[in-house]
Amino acid sequence: MLSHTVSLALYGINAVKVEIEVDIIKGLPNFTIVGLPDSVIRESKDRIRSAIENSGYEFPPKNFIVNLAPAGFKKQGANFDLPIAITILQSTGQIGCNLEPIPMVGELSLDGRIKPVKGVISMAIALYKLGYKKFIVPFNNRYEASVIDGIDIFPVENIKMVVDSLNGRLTPFKEKSFYDENSDDIYDFKDVKGQESAKRGLEIAAAGRHNILLYGAPGSGKTMLAKRIPSILPPLDMEKAIETTMIHSISGVLPEKEGLIKIPPFRSPHHSASEAAVVGGGVNPGAGEVSLAHNGILFLDEFVEFQNNVIQALRQPLEDKEITVARAAGTVTFPADFMLVAASNPCQCGYLFDEDIECTCPEQKIYKYYHKIAGPIVDRIDIEVLVNRVPYKDLIDYCESEPSRNIKTRVLTAVEIQKRRFSETNILFNSRMSNSEIRRFCKISSDDELFFEDAVKKLHISARTFFKILKVSRTIADLDNSQNLERRHLLEAISYKNLYRNYRV
Repeated sequence: MLSHTVSLALYGINAVKVEIEVDIIKGLPNFTIVGLPDSVIRESKDRIRSAIENSGYEFPPKNFIVNLAPAGFKKQGANFDLPIAITILQSTGQIGCNLEPIPMVGELSLDGRIKPVKGVISMAIALYKLGYKKFIVPFNNRYEASVIDGIDIFPVENIKMVVDSLNGRLTPFKEKSFYDENSDDIYDFKDVKGQESAKRGLEIAAAGRHNILLYGAPGSGKTMLAKRIPSILPPLDMEKAIETTMIHSISGVLPEKEGLIKIPPFRSPHHSASEAAVVGGGVNPGAGEVSLAHNGILFLDEFVEFQNNVIQALRQPLEDKEITVARAAGTVTFPADFMLVAASNPCQCGYLFDEDIECTCPEQKIYKYYHKIAGPIVDRIDIEVLVNRVPYKDLIDYCESEPSRNIKTRVLTAVEIQKRRFSETNILFNSRMSNSEIRRFCKISSDDELFFEDAVKKLHISARTFFKILKVSRTIADLDNSQNLERRHLLEAISYKNLYRNYRV
């Protein structure tokens, strides 16, 4: 008896409908799966047989052929275990056949329990667009699937629950769960002693989504400061939250009981990470850290220690806000619009600019170390901040510093100003302005033009740095709630482009 149902396969961060057909044909007992299955799907035969028998059903000795259609692209993953098992039960007459199959996904355990799979939110979106109203998902995927309104979610824990839902004996899952925007797990700037100039630089970077470099002596607090940036960023709107959740779901890093990522993600790969881990790749192209940081922060600690090919690979996502991964199995484009935060020592020993500890590095080593930073990153960094070690009197001070919520209020105000300014364009932040938009929105007075011209000549500021200074000035003015760029805004922005001058040895 021929039977069929519907499931889904992942391609990049999107899902594609797959029809599963099972037929019993003449011949010796056999179990064949066709339609370009990968090794995980081919190995599912024994899992499916064991799960069916341990759930109280029979797996008769017949010649089963399973077709995954369309057959033109490779199917991957264990999410087809459940629909294949249910279709086999339908074809053998052990459960009633539905004329209108309900889409389902799930990996089977040998005892018939259903394990979670990746990318369920992408699958729910695809089904909604295709007009489906019901979706059977593993119990542990219930929250992310329920994010999409307009489709009823039936979470199941075992094969018997699937049969009950097919027969109308289960009610749809209605509860929703989201990340708390004010979660206590987020680091707060109130715990940071001193470092006022660094905190100011991070506030400007957060307001305009500017890439930033923190450099200073070991133990000065660069990592501690970077970890607190999410606490001053605005929460993701629904569209960005869904897109971010899709990436985390297909990568298998979405927490089990959370439905939607509302807090901008913070990703911090180790400096030994490979190119594929950072930008994406693998035999079957998958998302890397630059995509997991989409709509959030990519923090590269000990930046100089990253392999050169990894740093060079960051050029495309920094410019295009997406990354294209090409492999023999196919070419996939992942979104990668992130704010880059890098941290580094200023020299090999780390004490080049320290006021108390003398640097022991020869000038030639300092020069080489600078070029390891400057080559790949300086031209793509808007703000550079020297992070000095905190004096003892500040460390012993028991008064709390300014909390993140106060800084976040100013950041939100600046973000709203930018939204209104760029309402007729497709950009949201000052850091994304093109040269034409800079000329339009970064006008300065004739006196300040003369001052800026003099500064450009004396400080040997390049053309690219010139425009970056104007972008940062625009963000500083927005934080100041000033419509016009003034000299104080330009001066502060210039002070954040000082790495080259400091390293000139």
